[in-house]
Amino acid sequence: MRLKALIFALLTGTSASAAAQQFPSRAIRMLIPFTAGSAADIIARALEPALRERLGQPVVIDNRGGAGGNIAAELVAKSPADGYTLLMATIGTQAINVSLYTKLNYHPQKDFTPITLVGDSPNAMVVNPVVPVRTMKDFVALAKSKPGVLNYGSSGSGTTVHLAGELFSVMTGTKMVHVPFKGAAESLTALISGETDLQFASLSSAIPLIKSGRLRALGITSPRRSPSIPELATLAEQGLAGYEAVAWFGVVGPANLPANVVATLNKATLDSVGQQDVKTRLFNSGVEARTLGPEEFAKYTESEIQKWAKVVKASGARAG
Repeated sequence: MRLKALIFALLTGTSASAAAQQFPSRAIRMLIPFTAGSAADIIARALEPALRERLGQPVVIDNRGGAGGNIAAELVAKSPADGYTLLMATIGTQAINVSLYTKLNYHPQKDFTPITLVGDSPNAMVVNPVVPVRTMKDFVALAKSKPGVLNYGSSGSGTTVHLAGELFSVMTGTKMVHVPFKGAAESLTALISGETDLQFASLSSAIPLIKSGRLRALGITSPRRSPSIPELATLAEQGLAGYEAVAWFGVVGPANLPANVVATLNKATLDSVGQQDVKTRLFNSGVEARTLGPEEFAKYTESEIQKWAKVVKASGARAG
């Protein structure tokens, strides 16, 4: 019996080793934590043809929305560590939800292997044109003169749009009223109609409204200006040093992925993101290509967890 067990162990060990060396030998499934049409979905579908070409295997896009992205994240966290099940991770699944949800069935660091950051999408600080301000400093002065009077809308409590506003309040010492809506469309409609005064809107949805004059832009929330609207200064440039609130996206797998599998997926993803047609598709969706290797991505995630934990605590936001 011992001899049979030894032979079995040797055979299965050799098989597993061979499978790892031949990776990938079958289709890879990439789970998307939100529905079709979401930013994470758009990014994954922009990458899919290039990834398929480089990996030599199909990359199946599997939308598993729900619970702020936690359903898909948990499924990937509990999948075999073989590289065939991946997650298009977001700032929510990997950095915010651990503080936002009272119970999370996965740990954003311990249960995943980071592969690469793919890109980020900044927000624009926009106001209804009737609000008598033209710069961020004007708005801060107005908000401080009317504490608790001005309000800002968001696409829901605990979203990056909401927390961008909370971070702004904390850093500027202003007091505003948060008005959550059921989605981005409803919140922007309320801003345009004058129901709300301010919003930190996703750049892709804000640019057409800025250019049409229906909203006035005061700044952008990324640490650098966006090539999509280069004339719009960052909030940091305007005196709010250290302010950064961007939605980001990256590829991760279950914990303990073999090193060669990580290396293969990392290279394929980096090469795909660098492809001009992929960059163009991301750019047209309001996403700027931005990559980090596995170690840098892990460090960035840790810093984001700490940063947003403070913001969530200050806002009192809770979900689930």
